[in-house]
Amino acid sequence: MNRVKKSRFSIGPASLVAAAFIGPGTVTTCTLAGANFGYALLWALLFSVVACMLLQEMSARLGLITQSGLGEVLKNQFSNPVYKTLVFTLVTVAIFIGNGAYEGGNIAGAALGLEAMLPGADFPWPILIVAVAFMVLIQGSYKVFERALISLVLLMSVAFVTTFILTRPDWFALFQGMKPQVPEGGWLAVVALVGTTVVPYNLFLHASAVKSKWHHPENINLVRKDTLISIGVGGLISLSIVATAATAFFGRHIEIQSAADMSIQLQPLLGSWASVFIAVGLFAAGISSAITAPLSAAYAVAGMLGWPTDGKNLKFKLIWMLVLFSGLLLSLSGYKPITIIWFAQIANGLLLPLLAGFLLYIMNRSDLLGRFKNTLIHNFLGGLVIVVALFLGGKSVYFALS
Repeated sequence: MNRVKKSRFSIGPASLVAAAFIGPGTVTTCTLAGANFGYALLWALLFSVVACMLLQEMSARLGLITQSGLGEVLKNQFSNPVYKTLVFTLVTVAIFIGNGAYEGGNIAGAALGLEAMLPGADFPWPILIVAVAFMVLIQGSYKVFERALISLVLLMSVAFVTTFILTRPDWFALFQGMKPQVPEGGWLAVVALVGTTVVPYNLFLHASAVKSKWHHPENINLVRKDTLISIGVGGLISLSIVATAATAFFGRHIEIQSAADMSIQLQPLLGSWASVFIAVGLFAAGISSAITAPLSAAYAVAGMLGWPTDGKNLKFKLIWMLVLFSGLLLSLSGYKPITIIWFAQIANGLLLPLLAGFLLYIMNRSDLLGRFKNTLIHNFLGGLVIVVALFLGGKSVYFALS
């Protein structure tokens, strides 16, 4: 009789999720939120972090218990051809729109970093970034490369947290910002904060990563600790960026258009090195996410179609190529990088309710999850996240069209 060997806790797949949302989108979105609205939107960030923990825990639990990715599970849930086609179409469109926009933001973020590092060079940086991402993906050697870039992103994150402590934020205003309020013109910023934290493609990434690391239901507590700690640290970093931006920019009418502008908030810690530091950080965050986003889309769509997901299959490669080059087209569209990154986070926020709804449906299947299916509190909180996300999205669309 085989005995299940219990693993000791170690930081696992959720750290990839945290590293994925601490990208150029989060740095830009949190900087703009703090610069334009001070601490007023911290409640939206807090909601986003809690929602991220909740949905990622569901995704991780699904991967652990079923030992399948979210795309594979979705494929097998609908026997009616009409329903199956409808679900596949909705999810695939959501993934391609969301990931295409997100990829555009990743490429634009990496380009911002290169422009700041080499200000005199007139070069189409997005093409170079896509070429690097393409070569890494086509060779399948992205893991070592990704770890090195994530280390640089974490170093940038430590700088933000340290600056947050050194600048001695207005603690009263900070806690006041935890009370729900939306200043004039703030609705799109709220959706962007949600979209940059609760990234829909991370739901697919997390389930697939968990089934590769843990294989027994007894590991559920390790999965939950991993999710709580990693997402919590990511949330702390995001809060630090909002707070440092509020201290450096709010009320001073400084227009943020480049990495150099964003680096001002790190000057109390890094002085004249701040611009170099954030440039390297944005480049690392952008290009690492430019690799993981197309890969995650490929895992999701290939899983739903029942195609191989070993990275060597031509169909699998075509999926990530489509997302990668969609991002390139968006980054070359003529819009400013800051605008593209901002749009990507809003697109993610609007698409979130759809994918969260499908996840909630699956997590209530007792035939699939047995005693590990959602509890009433899971369903209540998950439903609340979807309702709030729908409300925020509707408000944003209303104000954008009015």
